[in-house]
Amino acid sequence: MTHISEIILLGFGDLHGLQFFLFGIFLTTYVMTLMGNIVILIVVSADQSLHMPMYYFLGHFSFLEIGYTTTIEPLMLKTLLSAPVPISFPACVCQFYCFAALVATECFFLAVMSYDRYIAICNPLHYSSIMDYWSCLRLAGTSWLAGFLAPTILMVLIFRLPFCSANEINHFFCDLKPIMKLACADPWLAEKASFICTTLFALGPFLLTLASYIQIISTILRIPSASGKQRAFSTCSSHLTVVSLYYGTLGIVYGFPSGPRYDDILRLLSLLYTVLTPALNPVIYTLRNKDVKAALRKWLK
Repeated sequence: MTHISEIILLGFGDLHGLQFFLFGIFLTTYVMTLMGNIVILIVVSADQSLHMPMYYFLGHFSFLEIGYTTTIEPLMLKTLLSAPVPISFPACVCQFYCFAALVATECFFLAVMSYDRYIAICNPLHYSSIMDYWSCLRLAGTSWLAGFLAPTILMVLIFRLPFCSANEINHFFCDLKPIMKLACADPWLAEKASFICTTLFALGPFLLTLASYIQIISTILRIPSASGKQRAFSTCSSHLTVVSLYYGTLGIVYGFPSGPRYDDILRLLSLLYTVLTPALNPVIYTLRNKDVKAALRKWLK
């Protein structure tokens, strides 16, 4: 039993004749995602009118999205040009850790941003005292710290498994399910740890986000005027759209049955949360947010 030293990513090597076409589409999407999030970071930092908790968290979220897409998409683009692509085992470990940590951090930030909207709509008189500078700093710091600590136990359990002989992954990055299929031993302990981590660090923030929006919607429905309802809903509509997209795509991929016959479908579905959702987020936050659009017009002038 020879322990493997590298992983072979098969990527999209079976899509003969379409690689260059897909490379052009995904490269354009990646560049637009980077540019969109960089523009949001610049506008939020430069415009004094956006120096408030809602946009402070949006700046962190945009920075997170840049790291999230950069962890996945450059290697994915390489698999389109020269699949199969070899990647060293430590590099595969590093990519999976960064991906898992950033996914967990994004879940925490979505919960923090929904809490911010909950305070703004349901408790507006105390908003400035609750969401002061130090509270925002603590919430952001805790989200980053918790996100990067979340996958550590899972990482230890997965990569202590023996990996031998088979080293091909029918995917374009080092994701959890394809990696665990390469293990030569029973990965039941790692699977249990994966379930616990997902429950704590993905389902937990999702339930907090859901609880916040239940309170927000019930408060909005009690507003007597139609214009008041519309104004209140407009402050959280962008974030609600992003939450729906993010958890919807994650739920589709990780709720999908696993097995050799589903590998190709899972690989294509993974594009939803690694390419499509990060590309749409900057568009949603700029086109559906009046403050950001006004600040962007001012900045462009």
